[in-house]
Amino acid sequence: MKKIAIILTTGFAALLPLAAVTIPTAAQAQVAVYVQGPPPPPRYERVPPPRRGYVWAPGHYEYRGNRHVWVRGDYIRARPGYAYRAPEWRERGGRWEYNRGRWDRDGDGVPNRNDRRPNNPYRN
Repeated sequence: MKKIAIILTTGFAALLPLAAVTIPTAAQAQVAVYVQGPPPPPRYERVPPPRRGYVWAPGHYEYRGNRHVWVRGDYIRARPGYAYRAPEWRERGGRWEYNRGRWDRDGDGVPNRNDRRPNNPYRN
């Protein structure tokens, strides 16, 4: 019985590094939602006074349960060296695409592997 436990433990330990490499992180996963109809016009929100160390994330519509649902704006903790990009809806080919709010390091508005480098217009 001990031999089986040792073999299973050794096999699991050997596979663990592979699992760590293949599991996507939150920074890599970009979830996009596509719907046929546009979201309603944004609601007016009164922005509270600024808070030191926080960034205002404006209210926006999300698509839940086959309908658009308003999510109120809120302050989120700032990440030094990053710019916050608010959630947005864009029309593409007659469908509407929703992109969640995200942090961008190089300021080009696109979260990618190049965020560790300065905003270089000559990069590929």
